Amino acid sequence: MITFPKPDVEQFLRTFSIADFAVSPDEKHLVFSTNLSGKYNLWGMDLPNSFPYPLTSIDQSCQGLIYDKKSRFIIAGFDQDGNENTQFYGVLLNGGTMKEIVNHENTRNFMPKLSNDSKKLYYTTSRGNPSFLNSYCLDLESGQERLVLEGKDAATYLFGFSPDEETLLYYKHFANTYTLLYAKKGNEDILLTPPTEKQHTVNDGVFVSDSMIYLLTDYDSDFTYLASYNLETNKFCKVKELENESFTAITYSKENQLLYITSQKGVEDQLYEINLQNENWRNIPVPCSVINKLEVAASGTLYLFGMSATKPHNIYKNTGDEWVSLTKYTVPGVDSNELVEPDIITYPSFDGREIESLFFRAKKENDNGEVIFWPHGGPQAAERKFFRASFQFFLNNGYSIFAPNFRGSTGYGLEFMKMVEGDWGNGPRLDNVAGLDWLIDQGHAQKGNILLMGGSFGGYMALLLHGRHADYFKAVVDIFGPSNLFSFINSVPEDWKPVMDQWVGNPEKDKEKLIEYSPITYLESMIKPMLVIQGANDPRVVKEESDQIVQALKDKGRDVDYMLLENEGHGFSKKENEIAVYQKILSFLNRFTAVTEKV
Repeated sequence: MITFPKPDVEQFLRTFSIADFAVSPDEKHLVFSTNLSGKYNLWGMDLPNSFPYPLTSIDQSCQGLIYDKKSRFIIAGFDQDGNENTQFYGVLLNGGTMKEIVNHENTRNFMPKLSNDSKKLYYTTSRGNPSFLNSYCLDLESGQERLVLEGKDAATYLFGFSPDEETLLYYKHFANTYTLLYAKKGNEDILLTPPTEKQHTVNDGVFVSDSMIYLLTDYDSDFTYLASYNLETNKFCKVKELENESFTAITYSKENQLLYITSQKGVEDQLYEINLQNENWRNIPVPCSVINKLEVAASGTLYLFGMSATKPHNIYKNTGDEWVSLTKYTVPGVDSNELVEPDIITYPSFDGREIESLFFRAKKENDNGEVIFWPHGGPQAAERKFFRASFQFFLNNGYSIFAPNFRGSTGYGLEFMKMVEGDWGNGPRLDNVAGLDWLIDQGHAQKGNILLMGGSFGGYMALLLHGRHADYFKAVVDIFGPSNLFSFINSVPEDWKPVMDQWVGNPEKDKEKLIEYSPITYLESMIKPMLVIQGANDPRVVKEESDQIVQALKDKGRDVDYMLLENEGHGFSKKENEIAVYQKILSFLNRFTAVTEKV
């Protein structure tokens, strides 16, 4: 029998990803944004065939993807090398030269919506109002556009419109834990949740008639539930809620009068169907742990894009009795038995609060005894049972991974999510320290022998934990993490700045706290070897955040390596960059591993 070598980084990181998808109204065509060629482009399928073919070759990721209502063309948004300045283009169903639809230099454009006759494009933009945003209606035939919504007080996004297009649906984003939904009819703006001084959110909303709206909100509750608002009677009504579960997205099937609702409960998702005629409610089993997007065709057929801890992104079609996978993404050359499902554990934090975590344990035959501690990004996000090729790669190379959902994480209620606001460097940090202590107390790691790695807020937390608790670690990896909260607050996109006082803090009023919470304050304590990764085009955590701490540590003679990606933003959109980054990280971690070669 021939003996084959272990899977290498190329095999794990050659796992393809899907960023978005859409299905044509006639269900004869499907488009999805994928890095099948190594860089993100749009690919199409002529249904029911599932063999994909390229539609674009611009090598850019897509943000915003919709069909016209007669299945003739696609509207798609693209930025440039991760700068998040999305512009909109028209794409034919068989690809070819794209038509420029909305293109204004150095602007951010969001949430394209086509009118029912597909002659008008509605969209939200930073043009002319970078802090609070404006929304326009563009006539696709004449090229004329008109302002339909002017943002004030908070970033304001056009969300949708009634079937007769007389009433607009929009939301104001005051903070990640404070978003309000409004209906605009003529000159009247109607708040769709009852007036209150208590902050709450509205996640999603949909018209089911010209006067009836269903929405997802946590108004007067800790978890998000289904509610309705009648524009004729101005009546708000709670419809359905589930204990310790937050509804996250809602889709309406007009032909069948069915609502489909996805929900988040801790690290996994659920899908529900509610019949508006008889109010029957049922759970629909899904083929994945995390639902990224759901589309409902006019026929009532469900199309779902999702993933699990050991199953990469795929698009599925529901045939009534089962889900059929339209894409076949797997880890190339790696048997599913070699992949690791995480254990769900909880541990008590410093104040007795239970923290849920995912613990990926390397298989016995691969285990090198090392543990990577991974604080997630966001921070108002969560580590969930979704697929990370990098995790499975590290696990196959013997590294176990511990990923806690510290306070501020989503999926555990509004109160828990708010706990990080204005408290980036205290409560969440102590939750992570408690997680480190749990690993040590349970015999999974030794103090001073833990590897620390995180990205975005997780990179910030890795820097802060290094600066304040260096005795737990032997090496640290920071992937585009903020190092100085003062410069971070000043450099985020303009439409983020109105929320920074609540989210992070005010540079004047909270000066002492922001000094305490900034990793760069603790340079003297950052004594462990470090690797810093940064995208040069990152608009969220700009290059200077990494530059300043790398230079400061080098000035002190510390062991710090810096990898700058010239054509990336806040993430890895190009496969060769992703592979190079994780090859670099593995090489770095292996410096501190007792066993670097495994039989």
